Amino acid sequence: MSQETQTHRILAHLQSGKTITPAEAQEKYGCYRLGARIYDLKQEGHQIHTDRVDSGQGTKFAQYSLIRKPTRQEQAP
Repeated sequence: MSQETQTHRILAHLQSGKTITPAEAQEKYGCYRLGARIYDLKQEGHQIHTDRVDSGQGTKFAQYSLIRKPTRQEQAP
């Protein structure tokens, strides 16, 4: 799978309201460099939040989510 395809599949995953971790990206999309794909998405202008999650086994990993912009209806008073 090409880098561009991985990037767009990861974006679609995030746009569906889900979070993604490196392990999920590897399993679902064959992406071994999720941090690089997230960087690419940020360069395209997408706002992505990074949480550092404790594995409970003494290590931490990143969990990414898309920062959703409010719709016009949600902005109305």
